[in-house]
This record gives sequence, C-alpha cells and structure tokens, in this order.
Amino acid sequence: MPGVISGIEGELRSNGINVESIDLDGDTVELIYLTAFPDVDVNHQEMGRALNTFIAAAEKDEWEPVRVEATVLRHQEDVQGTWYAEPEWFRQYIEYDISAEEFSARVIDTLSEDEP
Repeated sequence: MPGVISGIEGELRSNGINVESIDLDGDTVELIYLTAFPDVDVNHQEMGRALNTFIAAAEKDEWEPVRVEATVLRHQEDVQGTWYAEPEWFRQYIEYDISAEEFSARVIDTLSEDEP
C-alpha cells in the first residue's frame, strides 16, 4: 500500500491539483501539475486553488514563502503554460498590504501560455 501524501503536496491534491511533481527544497518551489482543463488557456480558478494552498500553509506557519514556479501540463510532455508567484507577494497578501485582486493580477501577469 502506498504511503500517505501529506504536507503541501497532500493539500494541493486535496484541493484538486493533480501534482505530477513538486520540489519544495531550496529557494524556489517547482510545481508541475496536470490540468483538469486541457484547453488552450490555463484555467485561472485552478491556479487560484494552487495559490490558496500555499497561502493557507503560510498563514498556519507551515510554509515560509519562496518563489513558486508552476508548469501546467495538458498531458505528459504537453505544456499548457507556466506561471510564478514571488515570495513578497505572498507576504504582502497575508499582511493585508495587497488585496486578493492585486495578488491575482500579479500572478496572472506572469502567465505564459504555449500554443498547442
């Protein structure tokens, strides 16, 4: 029987993010996930669920914000797009220095979508 997936990976999965791989070591989180919406555009609600997982972990002092770099796959070897979030954005949001709309806009501005 496989082991229980816990921590941020487990939380991402419980929030509907199909994690292909995640590297939490170092100065950057490298997240690769398989989208449930394999269209041309990256699904913003799915991005939000992933980001909210990191925000919740930071609010509970279970994760110290670092840069999060995400790669979104339509299926194996087919990249739909990439996005990232800077650690100071997480901190500013948690400390109420920026709104949810501002946080989202910053992340969406980093979105790079590959043509199918």
